[in-house]
Amino acid sequence: MTTNHAIGRRSLVRGALLGSATALLAAAGTTPAGAALSGSPAARARPARTPAAAGGSGGPLRLPAPTGPYPVGLRTVHLTDPSRTDPWVGGVREVMLTVLYPARTVRGCPRAPQLSPAAARVFADYAPLVHPGLPGPGAVDWGAVLTHGHVGAPPLPGRRPVLLYSPGGGDSRTLGTGLAEDLASRGRVVVLVDHPGDATQVELPGGMRTTVLFGPPDPATFRTMVDTRVADLRLVLDRLGELPTAAVTDPARIGAFGHSAGGTAAVYAAHDDRRIRAVANLEGYLDLRPLDAPARFDRPLLLFRSDGFEGAARIDSSWAGLHAHRALLRRGGHGAFTDYGTLVPRLHAAGLVSDAARTALVGPGDPARTGAVLRRRVGDFFERHLLPGAR
Repeated sequence: MTTNHAIGRRSLVRGALLGSATALLAAAGTTPAGAALSGSPAARARPARTPAAAGGSGGPLRLPAPTGPYPVGLRTVHLTDPSRTDPWVGGVREVMLTVLYPARTVRGCPRAPQLSPAAARVFADYAPLVHPGLPGPGAVDWGAVLTHGHVGAPPLPGRRPVLLYSPGGGDSRTLGTGLAEDLASRGRVVVLVDHPGDATQVELPGGMRTTVLFGPPDPATFRTMVDTRVADLRLVLDRLGELPTAAVTDPARIGAFGHSAGGTAAVYAAHDDRRIRAVANLEGYLDLRPLDAPARFDRPLLLFRSDGFEGAARIDSSWAGLHAHRALLRRGGHGAFTDYGTLVPRLHAAGLVSDAARTALVGPGDPARTGAVLRRRVGDFFERHLLPGAR
């Protein structure tokens, strides 16, 4: 089991890291589909209370089904980078990936659960501390939700665009599962990248890594986060040929997208590495360091924010002058770009999340509408700019 040490003994404070929600999902495909997860020690001491069991109107927690024509396959990948030292705990840098892709068939391939038992225990304890307003331990059976990814399904033949995803600061990679599954069902290979150290929990082969950070990071820590994420994305680019989907990916059509700190990292990764041909930034600041010739950022860029984000003034300032496609998620909040956009309203309907917490996390809008807008805008952007021969 890997242990965690905070850099420079920085104090851990209560609150949301970069305004992002804690990760709901962890490494998928490592437990049998439908496995019951026991939750935290506190949850084991009393019956788990799910929205359905509580009689709430939200119904069971589930992600929206992908809308594309293809079923979705899923593989989990562990990578190491011997050339780098992990900035948070020392030792060789490790990352975990979930690879989603259009499948030829899913017959006999189980759907992956969102949380392994170990990840469920960590999340149940961390969630209400890191993001006040979420239900406490034992209130929700987080392991009852399945993804739409089928473990080990054979890829559909063809050469397809590949999209790298970096989650929000403090989040696990699979908090972006709903959007990624939709993109994969429409013919893309999507690689969800975890960033151990600032992610709430990452289940590595050697044990569980939990976050060293709570609360907004100071500027030096934020720079470490983003620089580490950029290097993690570069590692994935370098190793695309080793992934189980290598035969069906087109290395000439690579895109990147990310939420919050992940959006920041995606843009800076593209700035530094021309293999990334198009970028979608979902409400991430771009004032960490100057972009060369910002008015002429020479690859397609989508800048997408919500109208309920409290950091809107800083977002607008950091995006000023960039030549980009721009979109606004109306009646949305910062977490509406993630799977919280679907799950939090269900918890709210079940009486497990207050009105104020729902609005603060994901905004007051109809989750079906905000989710559809998010999928359409991101999907159309990459469809337009990663077609064969597109520049």
